[in-house]
Amino acid sequence: MTERPRICTQVQVMFFDTDCGGVVHNIAYLRFIETARTLLAEKLGLSLREMAETQRYPVVVRTEIDYRRAAKLGDCLAIDGWLDEVARVRFWCAFRVTRVPDEALIAECRQMLALVQMPEARLLPLPPVWEQYRATSSE
Repeated sequence: MTERPRICTQVQVMFFDTDCGGVVHNIAYLRFIETARTLLAEKLGLSLREMAETQRYPVVVRTEIDYRRAAKLGDCLAIDGWLDEVARVRFWCAFRVTRVPDEALIAECRQMLALVQMPEARLLPLPPVWEQYRATSSE
């Protein structure tokens, strides 16, 4: 099996990511993951420009997230993402959010996605080139 695509990006926790106590809102983690997933999509051949031109989009069907520790205002976070599993018409991406200085695990997330053709929202098969990623789970 071919090694599955991976990405790593970093974000700094800003005021708008936090509550009045300086703790990151749960929804902010999903925004961090959205950024990582967009970068991962690029590696999978799904560039933003191509999506806009073809109107084929990866759509989140399910999100599972476990919050392990609180991130706080000013923290630098690393978001690692990878293609975790590939089926016929859906795929799973996985993410780990860690605090950069001490590598503390902040959150783990898994998302199931499907490709759809807009505007009719028609489910599409995954690209044939993704067959190389099928078979065993990665992590």
